[in-house]
Amino acid sequence: VQLQASGGGLVQPGGTLRLSCAASGFTLGDYVIGWFRQAPGKEREGVSCIRSGDGAAYYAHFVKGRFTISSDKSKNTVYLQMDSLKPEDTGVYYCAAGQLPVAVILPEFYNYWGQGTQVTVSS
Repeated sequence: VQLQASGGGLVQPGGTLRLSCAASGFTLGDYVIGWFRQAPGKEREGVSCIRSGDGAAYYAHFVKGRFTISSDKSKNTVYLQMDSLKPEDTGVYYCAAGQLPVAVILPEFYNYWGQGTQVTVSS
C-alpha cells in the first residue's frame, strides 16, 4: 500500500490549491481516505475524509464550505480542493488510508500514510 500526496505550494490568502493523493497497491473503494495537516508546533489534525465506496464525505468544521474532497476511482486518486485559503491553513498536508468501520477524521484510525506536501498561505 502506497500513497503519494502532491499539489502543495505557496498561495496568497483567498487563493486555491488542489491536492492529490495517488494510491497504489490497493483499491480505493475498500478504504476510507483521509486528509490531515500539521502546522509547526501543533498536533496533526483531521481535515476531511471520504468513503470511496459510496462517496460519503466528512469535513472538519474549520474547512467546511471551503474544502471539497472527491475521488476518481479510475485513477485511484483522491483530491482535496481547497478554496478561500487562510493563513491558518498553512501546514504539511498528509493523506492516509484505513479500513474503518465508520468514517472518522482521527489519525489513530488510519494505517497507511503518504509523505506530506507543504501548503503555505501567505501574502
